[in-house]
Amino acid sequence: MSFTKRIKVSIEDLDDLNHVNNVRYVQWIQDISKEHWQKKAPIDIQNEVVWVVLKHTIEYKSPAVLHDPILISTYIEKSKGAISIRVVEMFHEITKTLLVRSSTEWCLLNKDTNKPMRISEDIQHIFS
Repeated sequence: MSFTKRIKVSIEDLDDLNHVNNVRYVQWIQDISKEHWQKKAPIDIQNEVVWVVLKHTIEYKSPAVLHDPILISTYIEKSKGAISIRVVEMFHEITKTLLVRSSTEWCLLNKDTNKPMRISEDIQHIFS
């Protein structure tokens, strides 16, 4: 199950070349991932676990500039053990041009112990 939101590029998002800064893309990847989790996962599960990033792989395909409307969507590609692979894609809303595609390895931790834990079927079903 995917999750999508819209954003518009603002002046604060730009780098010295007047393109969206790479750091901002990483922030948007983090933000939509967190929003997806918080909107879909029951609060009792959210209170028991936390996700941490192990690795980001980001492909920058095309630049975005001031006032560009962007559609950001995310979905879980696969999960195994304590690891979940989350994909985030960003498209220019009007031209449908792919701007960025990322694949992030997230590890599920027990919130009390901060130790990795197997992703339960309950959590897997939330995103399938």
